[in-house]
Formats: sequence, C-alpha cells, structure tokens
Amino acid sequence: MTEPREIIETRGTDRVDLIARDTDGDGRTDVWVSDTDGDGKPDLFQFDTDQDGKVDITMVDLDQDGTPDAVVDGDGGLPPTS
Repeated sequence: MTEPREIIETRGTDRVDLIARDTDGDGRTDVWVSDTDGDGKPDLFQFDTDQDGKVDITMVDLDQDGTPDAVVDGDGGLPPTS
C-alpha cells in the first residue's frame, strides 16, 4: 500500500479486519474497519479516497467512544492485507 508518513498508535497489536469493502464499485477495497485489541469492536478506520487502491487516510479511536483520537495521512504504518 502506501509508505507511512506517520506511524499511528492503536489499542493493540493484532489487526482483524471487521469490514473491508468496495464502496464505489470499482472492484478495489476502499474502506477498512478493524479491531486491533481483540474485543470485537472497531478502533481502526482506513479509507482510499482517490480510488488508487492505497490507503489515503487512517483514523484510530483509542477509547472507542466514536470520536477519532488521531487522524494521519497514509496507512499509519498499518497496511491492510485485503
């Protein structure tokens, strides 16, 4: 995917993609919603906003309150596997 411009801290070190979807119908995944701490709740959100197949924005919700605690350009050092 993309070279990380900034490394983002997550709740845990294990990534489980809860959702990986093609939302615009181009055949490539452009939204990833992941759990990094094994509790089954999403805390990592990644988006491909320009349809090039690479993560453009990464957000993390460290306290899982529904508000992003950090937003970075690129994959944040956490490239998706799907």
